[in-house]
Amino acid sequence: MQSLWDEREATRFCGDLGLRVYSSTLLGREKSLVLHGGGNTSVKIREQNLVGEAQDILYVKGSGWDLEFIEEQGFSPVRMAPLLKLAKLDSLSDPEMVNELKACMTRASAPSPSVETILHAVLPHKYVDHTHADTVLAITNTENGLKRVREIYDDIAVVIPYVMPGFDLALACARIFPAEANKNTIGMILMNHGVFSFGKTARESYERMIHLVTLAEEYLKSHGAWEIPIPKGAPVLKARAERLAQLRAEISNVIGFPVILCSQQDDLSLHFARRKDVANISQQGPTTPDHVIRTKRLPMLGTNVQSYCLAYQKYFAENTSCANNKKIMLDPAPRVILDPELGMCSVGYTAKDTTIVAHIYKHSMSTILRAERLGRYKALSAKDIFDVEYWDLEQAKLQNAKKQLLFDGEVVLVTGAASGIGKACVDSLLARGAAVVGLDVNPAINAMYDRVDFLGLTCDVSEKETLEQNLEAAVRRFGGLDMVVLNAGIFPASREIADLEQNVWRKVMNINLDANLYVLQSCHPLLMLSPRGGRIVVIGSKTVRAPGPGVAAYSASKAALNQLARVAALQWAQDKIRINILNPNAVFDTGIWTDEVLKARAEHYGQSVEEYKTNNLLRIEVTSRDVAELAAEMCGPLFAKTTGAQIPVDGGNERVI
Repeated sequence: MQSLWDEREATRFCGDLGLRVYSSTLLGREKSLVLHGGGNTSVKIREQNLVGEAQDILYVKGSGWDLEFIEEQGFSPVRMAPLLKLAKLDSLSDPEMVNELKACMTRASAPSPSVETILHAVLPHKYVDHTHADTVLAITNTENGLKRVREIYDDIAVVIPYVMPGFDLALACARIFPAEANKNTIGMILMNHGVFSFGKTARESYERMIHLVTLAEEYLKSHGAWEIPIPKGAPVLKARAERLAQLRAEISNVIGFPVILCSQQDDLSLHFARRKDVANISQQGPTTPDHVIRTKRLPMLGTNVQSYCLAYQKYFAENTSCANNKKIMLDPAPRVILDPELGMCSVGYTAKDTTIVAHIYKHSMSTILRAERLGRYKALSAKDIFDVEYWDLEQAKLQNAKKQLLFDGEVVLVTGAASGIGKACVDSLLARGAAVVGLDVNPAINAMYDRVDFLGLTCDVSEKETLEQNLEAAVRRFGGLDMVVLNAGIFPASREIADLEQNVWRKVMNINLDANLYVLQSCHPLLMLSPRGGRIVVIGSKTVRAPGPGVAAYSASKAALNQLARVAALQWAQDKIRINILNPNAVFDTGIWTDEVLKARAEHYGQSVEEYKTNNLLRIEVTSRDVAELAAEMCGPLFAKTTGAQIPVDGGNERVI
């Protein structure tokens, strides 16, 4: 592993804490060292308090911050003196420890200090770095891991047997490290957990970490365990969207609310899932307790969710007392599923959670495969894994992680999503926590948002085969479908019926009516599996109730779509799918309302453009966001008992009323 330290770049960071920030971000860039908030760093600084007294402060990475993007405010300032006193206690529960750490902070607005704060404090070095290096874990997590580690590091690193993170680990290190460290010691190896390095400067501590990890890499290379032979271009068996949606529905049912499920079918995932020994190597457990915390559950083979959960509940009952059962939130559902066809499926409460699980397990697969080539992968014992997963602190996080946004864990498909009402719907639904799939003929949809909870796909919904391919991609990404907003449509130039060409008529009908039929047909099997019941919002038009001259094709297509939606509401109610219709009018910030069309319609009614925009009873302009907010709310609990409704969003129209 190469050092990324750049002296010119480092000069932009001022003081000890600034350099701590810089070296921390260098560690964060190396995903094989830390993933999604894993690992932590610290620096000890002497400062004066408000009354002029000198005091030693430990600045340690705060909870919730990712090393790659950490800033000075991401470090928690904690007084050293009380930390060293706490380290001398014989015992301290972790909830008590967390309380004491917060009480020792010098800035109330700072994030909560890492649970390994006391461990950082007892190490007699100014700078301390801690990572979960994949290469080191590939060595420690083998049958002869302890022997191998001692062979690699000799006297330059103190080796600590596995102890659960928290106060007990700090206590063990406070006892073992002083007794075994010497003048050559530059780090510490925590078996089945990770690596510590330290130094007088930020650069020294950082580069010592790089050196320790490099030694592990060289050991793996010399023992033929570095390169992982993975067949390229493994045949991908088409996974029907309904199968993934069914799997997601089963997991959601076990957890009690919707989840996001992502199917990874890259070469590594398929190779790992198709190995003959996958039933053995995948069930050993995660590579580090940090990954137990983030994935929350061991991988499951195949798709028999019910059997897996029953087995876990039995194991849980056998390993906990009745008293503890009342305190522990049991969530028996898997977070990783391995299947020869689906590859590696990750599960989470949100798209972000699911992405984190996927990233962690991909690194875990590589680590496990290297450990297998080195000898045999051997993770923590089942009891150790259980203790970390149902740790008091993790239970508190699980309680706090309960869904807070309206559509957390749910998936929405929006057609015509690149502009106007469609884009506004995407924004409204994302703001409510949904994972959103946006379809549009405009290729700009692909890059509309760079975020894990949005998937933009170029798609002409009037082409059924293309539509189904895109639905397959959507379900592989998010696991299913809960809501659909039918928004795609065109608004042709105004013309008399006598002048209406057949090709224009057919094009309008094809896009505004036929394409929506294809979407409904294709989405129906997926919506039937929605944990909370499927929801469809059709973006109709005022012209359904009050057509105007010159828009025969558009009015007829929207009226037909209205009837199609009403029939679907009648037929699909038995499938717990509700369908409602919004009829907006005069929404001018949309793609169909070009300046040319707007001017022509205003002239047709003998009005100025501004008069035409507010030509309603309330004399107000209706925007895309107005329509989108109502569309989103109609998918929520306020309209849970409403289907087949036709609601105007038009500022009031005499002919409609």
